[in-house]
Amino acid sequence: MRGSWVSILLIASLSLIGSCSAAAVEYDSSAVIINGERKIILSGSIHYPRSTVEMWSDLIQKAKDGGLDTIETYIFWNAHEPRRREYNFTGNLDFVKFFQKVQEAGLHGILRIGPYACAEWNYGGFPVWLHNIPEIKFRTDNEIFKNEMQTFTTKIVNMAKEAKLFASQGGPIILAQIENEYGNIMGPYGEAGKSYVQWCAQMAVAQNIGVPWIMCQQSDAPSSVINTCNGFYCDAFTPNNPKNLKIWTENWTGWFKKWGQKDPHRTAEDLAFSVARFFQQNGVVQNYYMYHGGTNFGRTSGGPYITTSYDYDAPLDEYGNLNQPKWGHLKKLHAALKLGEKILTNSTVKATKYSDGWVELTTFTSNINGERLCFLSNTKMDDLNVDLQQDGNYSVPAWSVSILQDCNQEIYNTAKVNVQTSLIVKKLHENDTPQKLSWEWAPEPTKAALLGRGGFKATQLLEQKAATNDQSDYLWYMTRVVNNGTSMKNVTLRVKYSGQFLHAFVNGKEIGSQNDYSFTFEKPALLKPGRNIISLLSATVGLQVLMLTIVRTVHRVQLPFPLASVNSMKEFSQNSLSYFSSQNYGEFFDEGPEGIAGGPVELIDNSNTTTDLSSNEWSYKVGLVGEGRRFYNPTSGHAKWVSGNLRVGSAMTWYKTTFRAPSGTEPVVVDLQGMGKGHAWVNGNSLGRFWPTLTADPNGCDGKCDYRGQYKENKCLSNCGNPTQRWYHVPRSFINNGSNTLILFEEIGGNPSNVSFQITATETICGNAYEGTTLELSCNGGGRTISDIQFASFGDAQGSTCGSFQRGSVEASSSLSVVEKACIGKESCSINILKTTFAVEDSFGVDNNRLAVQAVCK
Repeated sequence: MRGSWVSILLIASLSLIGSCSAAAVEYDSSAVIINGERKIILSGSIHYPRSTVEMWSDLIQKAKDGGLDTIETYIFWNAHEPRRREYNFTGNLDFVKFFQKVQEAGLHGILRIGPYACAEWNYGGFPVWLHNIPEIKFRTDNEIFKNEMQTFTTKIVNMAKEAKLFASQGGPIILAQIENEYGNIMGPYGEAGKSYVQWCAQMAVAQNIGVPWIMCQQSDAPSSVINTCNGFYCDAFTPNNPKNLKIWTENWTGWFKKWGQKDPHRTAEDLAFSVARFFQQNGVVQNYYMYHGGTNFGRTSGGPYITTSYDYDAPLDEYGNLNQPKWGHLKKLHAALKLGEKILTNSTVKATKYSDGWVELTTFTSNINGERLCFLSNTKMDDLNVDLQQDGNYSVPAWSVSILQDCNQEIYNTAKVNVQTSLIVKKLHENDTPQKLSWEWAPEPTKAALLGRGGFKATQLLEQKAATNDQSDYLWYMTRVVNNGTSMKNVTLRVKYSGQFLHAFVNGKEIGSQNDYSFTFEKPALLKPGRNIISLLSATVGLQVLMLTIVRTVHRVQLPFPLASVNSMKEFSQNSLSYFSSQNYGEFFDEGPEGIAGGPVELIDNSNTTTDLSSNEWSYKVGLVGEGRRFYNPTSGHAKWVSGNLRVGSAMTWYKTTFRAPSGTEPVVVDLQGMGKGHAWVNGNSLGRFWPTLTADPNGCDGKCDYRGQYKENKCLSNCGNPTQRWYHVPRSFINNGSNTLILFEEIGGNPSNVSFQITATETICGNAYEGTTLELSCNGGGRTISDIQFASFGDAQGSTCGSFQRGSVEASSSLSVVEKACIGKESCSINILKTTFAVEDSFGVDNNRLAVQAVCK
């Protein structure tokens, strides 16, 4: 018998449109039970701050159209509480409104409070002011941290309760999460870590939200919460309590991208395989991370080096377009799973192995009426034939799962993609003419920094998070050095650096710059007789997440701002840190140093004598002058813009231009080819960081992508030798109908002459579907219709991708005319792939006839 009853009665909502009454919810090991109805849950992650309010309804509806019944999101602490007890829940940070839209669409919600998110988000979602509280230790049995965490968690819960968002109040939220992936890294925290996990569960349950709490990647999660799995595959995961349901909180639909890296891709076949295997192995709740990745607007990308695009190769791309065939292939999988939902959630299960164990038949037999649903999986890299006796003989493709209705009729196979592929291009809209952008420029005021004038001082090299409170990516370190000689002196400036980008100036002249995760900067410099000014500009590209060992040295530091936790007290104990084995994710990540962080900063003369400047008096300036004066806001009036004689190739320069909105309704991007590194704004709205000069390695993209075998993030790479990110999303809601303003801050030197605005449009679509299925073709909105059928063949057409189709040995003569009649002039069309559709005899063709189509959208 699959699943034993759990005697936990919860209150929840059906989350249907117009419904706001509470309903009893229970769960056992084989179902979520909402108002007595046994369910599997198909969920997808859409992070509300990574899109705009205006995009939410469309994204949620596309998720629903794709067969999802639930939307999941993290809560991002540092976005909502950037300064202690100062909250922001406006605009695209209005998570209450987001969940209300989820409910309006008739979907459930999963609330992941964390409050540690990771999510490639800046500092993992923690506010930097939290780090700057004396004596705090993150994610362990530390009273200061626990008090702050409980305060924020309670704030979010109370807001959700006030809006009646929990299922117990008739709202959409059926699950909530506390902590996140702590079990992966808790070992070094010892007994304090174990105590912390127990406290997290107790604190969460005491919130009395009326729905279950979960903890992902926490094998020792207390019995009061449900432990869950994250990863590319979770079919082998087993909950730590046999009475608990099997939940997959993060099925990674692709992977994130870093500056300087290639584009990752996870095939639709493998993603579908992982989902089908999960439900074959008694899975109940499955969530795609991400279903829509979106954009890291502002300075929200973390890492370090996470790109502004968070596309993630998700079923909905960064701009909200359907990522085909992934979206459509999963939609068909979801339909097959929902068709068998009543059997999956109340059945007796039997597993049988074939072909030396490579093939597994799992039979779910209903405890109500004896109906059956079967999963037939092949984990080998080769196709295999299986004789199921009275249920038939099946050819199971390599690395695939077939779902068999009544255990004798294949209704879905994860390796057979019977949906369209869309080729989305970035182009000038057909109704538009190229815009000749007229640029103005203004230098970033650096005179004070190059003269060593800062806002505060310390006799040590401060860690950047402590000095800036994350108010900016930029921090100036400035000090004076005296050359007692009567002539110029050649020296080498050496800086041990833990940020991502360092610019070094001596007496107002830049002597060099360097970027990497951490490095030692060494450049020759010339000291004049008397006083010399060394100015170092440190730039972060998302706060680091590190695994490290801590060495504590206490200093007294005077800060330019009060620590919120101690009100007016401006002195605090600052830890000087050393570390090893840096990586993207790990224990004590919050204590990873940024900036110059203790240095040393040294001068080495020609006699190899080293002078350590680390204990000099250092002046500090947080951020750029242009940031403080809001140069990025067209209405600020503080920048002195210069017209004519465009300044190009110069670092530390601001650029401004005006542009017309591209025609139509399709998503808009700005092509920043020619620019170096910096930040972009449209009408004062941040598009995020840009860095198109950083290109991916030209090697490693052979164009081949075998869906078979376990996926890893370095498989099926593309975009070799090109800028990691050339195009940047400009949401339509950022743009006015009339004149608009683009402002760029260029840090390292670039040329805006080639900057242009484009749309993303579905230009070519192709389909490849087998007999007995239905091929649906769509131009995906934007007012485009199918204008031409470039290829159509029903029979044994060859090729599998757009541009590769060729006629085979047999073809129905009516292939082209049938498709043209069904599709030309339409935004979307569907074709039943049957012999009768193409007016051919039953004896026509081959065993696996298929229809291959390539069409143009205009």
